[in-house]
Amino acid sequence: MNEQNLPPEYLEFAEELADAAARVTLTYFRLPLEVENKEAERFDPVTLADKGAERAMRDLIGARYPGHGVLGEEEENIAGEEPWTWVLDPVDGTRSFISGIPLWGTLIALNDGTRPVLGVMDQPFTRERFVGDGSRALLNDRPIQTRACGKLADATLMVTSPEHFREPPYRDLFEKLAGHVRLVRYSGDCYAYCMLALGLVDIVLDPGLKPYDIQALMPIIQGAGGVVSCWDGGDAQHGGDVIACGDARLHGQILDLMRAGG
Repeated sequence: MNEQNLPPEYLEFAEELADAAARVTLTYFRLPLEVENKEAERFDPVTLADKGAERAMRDLIGARYPGHGVLGEEEENIAGEEPWTWVLDPVDGTRSFISGIPLWGTLIALNDGTRPVLGVMDQPFTRERFVGDGSRALLNDRPIQTRACGKLADATLMVTSPEHFREPPYRDLFEKLAGHVRLVRYSGDCYAYCMLALGLVDIVLDPGLKPYDIQALMPIIQGAGGVVSCWDGGDAQHGGDVIACGDARLHGQILDLMRAGG
């Protein structure tokens, strides 16, 4: 995979980062684990797996590419001297992780200063590694693609949690959209987006994402033939309210529904 003229070493290095993170996360998964809460007003868990995996990746980046920037969930952001920035979420889906459910993954993106051009989602427990560069997407080195779905009535929709849609206008929009689709499923975090890239899910809807929640997933979904944007149709790389669709026709229908106020 090198459709974007990326130096081959960057993909190899991204996989090294995933391997390093896996050695940490698998040490803790499905074992008794102390959980901290990062926020006072809601439960936002973090564990030694999150912290240790990010530290392992940051150490490798600092040693190999000291001029590159790093944007991660658990530690301070580092501005690089070069345009390249590694965007890291060591355990996306910590709630699933601490519950022993394998709907989590390590997210690794490489941003060239304008957009994420390489993305990796690694699920080491199930031994699944999704990789994309915006032109192609692979699961364990096998090409994958989204499925055609031009009608909401035929679509499967995934959202991480119904809690995110309790207040208007989110509630009204979700209820309207959920009433149009064939099937709604919950949870998944990054895993849901990869199921979209694999052609098993048609829509993933999430409000309030951070850049490290979505940047690695964008080249995977786009490489598989899907579309990722903010709810207003804008660039999703900075996070915010994000929608991903496997079929561009479906994406257009949903944006029209959103513009109409749900």
